[in-house]
Amino acid sequence: MYRSVPVPAPTDLVITNARIVPVADANGNRAEAIESGSLIVRDGRIAELVTGAVETANLAPDTEIIDADGRWVLPGFIEAHGHLGVHEDGEGWSGDDTNEMTDPNGAGLRAVDGIDPTDLGFKDALRGGVTSALIKPGSGNPIGGRTAFVKTWGRIVDEMLVTEDLSVKSALGENPKRVYGEKSTTPSTRMGTAKIIRDAFVDARNYQAKRAHAEAEGTPFDRDLVKETLADVLDGKLAWDQHCHRADDIATAIRLAEEFGYRLVINHGTEGHKIADYIAAKGIDVILGPLMTTRSKVELRDRTLATAAALAQAGVRIALTTDHPVIPINFLIHEASLAVKEGLDPIVAIEALTINPAAIFGLEDRLGSLAVGRDADIVIWSTDPLDLDSRAETVFVSGRRVFDFDAETGTADIADPHGPTLISEP
Repeated sequence: MYRSVPVPAPTDLVITNARIVPVADANGNRAEAIESGSLIVRDGRIAELVTGAVETANLAPDTEIIDADGRWVLPGFIEAHGHLGVHEDGEGWSGDDTNEMTDPNGAGLRAVDGIDPTDLGFKDALRGGVTSALIKPGSGNPIGGRTAFVKTWGRIVDEMLVTEDLSVKSALGENPKRVYGEKSTTPSTRMGTAKIIRDAFVDARNYQAKRAHAEAEGTPFDRDLVKETLADVLDGKLAWDQHCHRADDIATAIRLAEEFGYRLVINHGTEGHKIADYIAAKGIDVILGPLMTTRSKVELRDRTLATAAALAQAGVRIALTTDHPVIPINFLIHEASLAVKEGLDPIVAIEALTINPAAIFGLEDRLGSLAVGRDADIVIWSTDPLDLDSRAETVFVSGRRVFDFDAETGTADIADPHGPTLISEP
C-alpha cells in the first residue's frame, strides 16, 4: 500500500494549469475558484495565486514546476478532532495512550507526550489529503487533558507541532459515567460528571486568586499543573473541547461554559440537529462527527447524516471529524460527501474541512486556505474531492512534497521522514 522514498529537498514550487480552490482569501472571506490558474510557493508558504500560466523566466533555477493538467488544487484538510499517534492503528493496548483513566481530572495531561509519529494513521492521513490534525486525549475522563495541533508528516512530534496552546478536552455523557461507575466512584452519573468539572473550575478560580495574591506580595507560591491549565481556560487562552452527543449533554456543556465564562467548542454534537437554533443563538462552533459510525451506544441512536446540513442552515459554524481511529482518517472527505448527499452545501462541506477548523482555533492566518502567506499545505486531487472516485494524488506539507499516488500500481510513495537507516553488521 505504501512505499517509503527519500525525502525530497525543499524547493520553490509552481503548480500550473490547475483548477485552484483557495477556499478563503487573506481576510478569511470566501474565495472563488480559479478555473485555470497557477500557484507559486516560496520558502514553504503560498507566495502567489494567478489566473493562467506564469512566466517561467522569472522563476528561480531550481523551482519545481508541476503541470496539473486540469486537476483540482486545494488546501490540505484539517482533522479537527482525532487521536492520531495516541491511539495507534493495529497496535491494540500497547499503542493506546488515549485515556489516563485513573483520575477524573486530567487537566495536567498533554496529548503531545503520547503521540507516536510512526503510527500508520499518519500515512493514511496523507492518503486522504489531511495535512494537519488536532490530537486530543480521549473521552474517558470528565477532563481529559491538553490537545496538540500537528502536521501529519514528520519524524519527531516536536518538529510536527504547530501549537499545543489551543484547547483542553473534556467529556460529558456516557463515557465518563461508565468508566468511573464501573469503579464505583464519582462520577457515576451525569450529575457527577458535571460536578467534577464545576469543582475543578472553582478550584482553578481559587488558585488564580491565591496566585495573584502571592505575586502581589512577592511571596513563594506552589505551582499546580492541573490548576494552571484550567486557569488558562478561564483566562481565555485555551478553548474547552467538550465531548457531548445527546442534546441534553450539549445543553449542559453550554450551561457550564456560561457559568464559568470559558470558550466552548462542541465536539461530536450528534443530536445537534434537535437544538440547532439554540446552538446558533449561543454562537458556539461544532466539530461534528463521526457521521458514518454504527449506533454503538444509546447516545448515538439518533445519529443522522443530515445533522451537518441542519446545523449549517441554522447558522452554526461546523467542522467535520472522523474521530480517527473510530473512522479511518482518510475517509474525512467521505464524511463531507455524505453530508452533501443529505443537504449540506458543497462549498460549506469543503470549508468544514479547511478554513472552518482553522478559524475555530485561531489558526486561519496559517492554515485552511491557499491565501498568500499561508503554509504551503497543498493537495492535488484528480478531480472534485467530493466525487467518490477522486484521489489525492500529490500532497505537500509546508511546501515539501511528501506523498504521491501511482494510479497504475495503486501504490502510494511517502517520503520517509527518518531518511535511510544504515545498520552496521556486528
